[in-house]
Amino acid sequence: MPRVAVATTSQLAADAAAEVADAGGNAVDCAVAAAIFSVNTEPGVCALAGSAYVTVWPPDSDPITIDGNVTVPGKGLAPGFTISGAVPVSMDYGGGIETLVGPGSVAVPGSLAALDRAWQQFGKVGWQRLLDPAIRAARTGFPLSAACHYYLQYSGEVVFGRSEDGDTALHEGDGTLRHVRSNIVVPHLADSLTAIASEGSRIFYEGEIASRIADHVRNSGGALTLEDLQSYKPIMRPSLCSDLGAWRIATNPPPAVGGAVLAAMLLAFQDKPVSQWNDETLRYLVSVQRAALSYRKIHLDLAEDVAGEVAKLLEQVRSGQLLSQYSSASTVHTSVVDDTGMACAITASSGYGSGEMPAGTGLWLNNCLGELELNRKGLEAGPPGKRLPSNMAPGVARTGHQVLAMGSPGADRITTALHQFLVNFLQIGLPLADAVAHPRAHLEISDDGMNLAVEPGLDMPELGIPVTLYPSISMYFGGVGAAHFDAQAGFEVAADPRREGGTFISG
Repeated sequence: MPRVAVATTSQLAADAAAEVADAGGNAVDCAVAAAIFSVNTEPGVCALAGSAYVTVWPPDSDPITIDGNVTVPGKGLAPGFTISGAVPVSMDYGGGIETLVGPGSVAVPGSLAALDRAWQQFGKVGWQRLLDPAIRAARTGFPLSAACHYYLQYSGEVVFGRSEDGDTALHEGDGTLRHVRSNIVVPHLADSLTAIASEGSRIFYEGEIASRIADHVRNSGGALTLEDLQSYKPIMRPSLCSDLGAWRIATNPPPAVGGAVLAAMLLAFQDKPVSQWNDETLRYLVSVQRAALSYRKIHLDLAEDVAGEVAKLLEQVRSGQLLSQYSSASTVHTSVVDDTGMACAITASSGYGSGEMPAGTGLWLNNCLGELELNRKGLEAGPPGKRLPSNMAPGVARTGHQVLAMGSPGADRITTALHQFLVNFLQIGLPLADAVAHPRAHLEISDDGMNLAVEPGLDMPELGIPVTLYPSISMYFGGVGAAHFDAQAGFEVAADPRREGGTFISG
């Protein structure tokens, strides 16, 4: 029976992974169980009907990433069909966002298909066993986390009040949002998860659940069809690999953009190793963020040939041209390693949430088609079946007898959070927990200019750009979860203090 180490969204999700470990599960089994638990017990922050990427690096073969990203809906619809039912919403969350919700914002979900494929390829215990903890939590209720409550203060009414069952689950009888740690029971969610556990994930894509989802969206003017769900398939791709010192780092490849931006920042530090954060290295950090994030905004977000643009980006970093040229949604993550050397990292998202919950399912649908800061083409994102842009970057790193699984939620802060964590752990040599907790900086780039967001503890030099100093470390800067196995020294895990997080190491 493998021993495992887990870092994930909540202690309850870590406990779910521990239960699967006790049943003989390996790193992938435990990661899938924790991910399924998280996406179903973090209302607002994530949901099952969204997107996910799974990066797995077995000890005896090359790393792969399973692409379960959402796709553009509309298969089987007449040419020229116009989406309706997409509702513009403004929220003060994160300093102010504009997004689209409602049935017209729903893309074809891929999370469950990707998790199932990871289990089919690498798992050891039964599918039912992986879902049991989530089913029990859905049936008896789960506590409303502080992170969920924080987001729902902005979105609870305008987004998640759109469905009767969802509104009932999250609000008191007088319409006020339930308090932190309140027991949340989502009507019908346990029944849907029980059906998925007993009949397999295809019931979500081909059976009764699929029909309920498609009918709900189509009857309200959205584009998601039963044909979209029936034809959805996850894609296994070779991971995008880069180096930092002696470590080989594998993460999400194109057409997602998150892994490419992270790889570019790591490459920029490969020939400029950091031993401490001083004025020189902090200036360099900001210049690298500016170059990589600017390239993403200009070249990657709207690219038709993402792989070609990624190749150009990495070549510009290697040649030194990138830095000279640019002198800046909600997610959950699970990282698991086991003592055979298997490592698995899963990041999942449902955007800001569409607020739509088909009757009798208990399943909130994503708004990834309306997540405008990522999907900048909006409702005209492309032909049906096209993968939407994603910044998720679950990764695994390996050197000698050590393996590390890592990832982060945090929308466009995912890559900058992971980059700074990896520099802290792999180059500076901080202990894992300190590398995760260390204060971070993130360069915000918009059409109006740049702003540097900084946590206390980083003594930033004068850079000639506006600075927002946060009063304390903040969930804005991501929530890195990392699990590390050293065949000589054993396990260590760390969950980010910026979010609730949970960890587990089997005995």
